[in-house]
Amino acid sequence: MLGFIVQAVVTAIGLWASAKLVPGVEFTSTGSLVAAAIILGLVNAFVRPLMVILTLPLTIVTFGLFLLVVNAAMIGLTAMFLGGFVVDGLWAGIGAAIVTGVVSWIAGALFGGLGDRA
Repeated sequence: MLGFIVQAVVTAIGLWASAKLVPGVEFTSTGSLVAAAIILGLVNAFVRPLMVILTLPLTIVTFGLFLLVVNAAMIGLTAMFLGGFVVDGLWAGIGAAIVTGVVSWIAGALFGGLGDRA
């Protein structure tokens, strides 16, 4: 449970950074940002693995770059579920996926070993 909360906080920070850096990504309130982080965590846990398997041949052909499109689709799916979160098109979704991925990568590099100590 603690891992999900930490991941939701990191995702919320990534989505907040996406809204600040990527044109076309917007939130109406802090509550919608938190809700988007939680919903994106659930979408990534249940829908994304299926999408990764279904798009594996295309991912292999593009040397993994198609995973950006899959991640953008997961962010777009989250925006469809949530009225207070807007992603305006594929390029905004790809930009949000890149920013959110970089924030998660940095957080993992900084705090990734904390769970191993328990």
